[in-house]
Amino acid sequence: MIIEKPVLSPDFTIEDIHKLREYNYEITKHMTDKERMDYYNKRGREVQKKLEEMKAL
Repeated sequence: MIIEKPVLSPDFTIEDIHKLREYNYEITKHMTDKERMDYYNKRGREVQKKLEEMKAL
């Protein structure tokens, strides 16, 4: 099953949060604890890098 990224509203509502949580659950539900930790750590480092780049501007 291919999981499509959720389409979020411009106002970012509670429903969008639910969509994101469901999306992340579907992606990670069959991962081992190590795989899930690596997945979230990688994503967190990507966000941190973007924030640092924005801060530098």
